[in-house]
Amino acid sequence: MSVTAQRVAARRLSFPRVPAPYGDPEADQRLGRDVAGPVALVDPYSPMTVHLAARTAYFDRATVRALDGGITQVVVAGAGYDGRALRYAKPGVRWFEIDHPATQADKVARLARLAIPTPQLTFVAADFATDDVGAALAGAGHDQATPTLFLCEGVAVYLDLAVIVSLLRALRSGAAPGSRLAISVSTATSDERRHQFQSAVGALGEPLRTILTAEAAAELLASSGWQELPSPPERRARSLRAGFLSLEPV
Repeated sequence: MSVTAQRVAARRLSFPRVPAPYGDPEADQRLGRDVAGPVALVDPYSPMTVHLAARTAYFDRATVRALDGGITQVVVAGAGYDGRALRYAKPGVRWFEIDHPATQADKVARLARLAIPTPQLTFVAADFATDDVGAALAGAGHDQATPTLFLCEGVAVYLDLAVIVSLLRALRSGAAPGSRLAISVSTATSDERRHQFQSAVGALGEPLRTILTAEAAAELLASSGWQELPSPPERRARSLRAGFLSLEPV
């Protein structure tokens, strides 16, 4: 397991989470504590902690909003040790987590050891750099005719640009009308900010592969078959700067 995963889990344990009248938040917390292990949250006010808190809240809201709106399928791409399939488990909703085989095997083992049941969750092992993600999802039972919420949080920055494009197009191939994609991309408005972000994330222990300008991020998503949901210009500008985006299939 990576140091990044441990430190993100430790930070996330301290964040307020968006509530919902369904699911098992305690199961999510138990998994998070198991992953974090002895790692402590040293500085709750560091730029990276503030960023992760905002990102967590954004994806929580996107999830609850979609589920409350009637979405019955959720795909978490690069799920890692994310516990939203536990925290927001809603009767009648199917969850699919697609991730690297090694990471996923470790997560499945932890859930079994913690005796956390996951009847709502299908695990799909795939390497984004080499495997056909669309085929893997379809083979696991994902219904391409049913609207889906796709979550891609904290993943793109660690992928090469070509792999991001391949992943986004694969998700688009399984996106029925009414589907939504919530994604975080790393954007920087200046070389200085880019360097600061690289240093902050690099300190977590993982190399960064793709940092984009806000404009390049928008172009990348559009070329991959996704378009931003309509929003006021000021809100769109804030979203692009933060790198948190909600989209729909073109």
